[in-house]
Amino acid sequence: MSATTHPAVPGDHGHHEASKFHIFVQLAMILAVITGVEIVLIYLPLVRWFIVTSLVVLSLVKFLLVIFIFMHLKWDKLFCTILFFIGLVLATGTVGALMAIFTAKDSIPLKAQEIYAERAAEAK
Repeated sequence: MSATTHPAVPGDHGHHEASKFHIFVQLAMILAVITGVEIVLIYLPLVRWFIVTSLVVLSLVKFLLVIFIFMHLKWDKLFCTILFFIGLVLATGTVGALMAIFTAKDSIPLKAQEIYAERAAEAK
């Protein structure tokens, strides 16, 4: 049994690449900060469009961080990432279509629609 020694690399003072655990902890802290910003943003007296836009952007950033780090897409093959985004686009389109089909006026029961139609006819 011989002991193997590794030659010292100049400038290497024990610095190691951050482990995945440390990356996950740092990401969790970043997500917590973004969530805190979102909560504070809701209570600020700002213009509604700015608040909604900011919340959508912050949510998108959180979503991308989670899927690339926690769901390991960063370390997966590009093909898996493309498949994920194809599914995401299809799901987004499906939700958009369902929201367009089932608008608020379509959720009123038929009997109530008849009553509203009668009242509108009487008012004319």
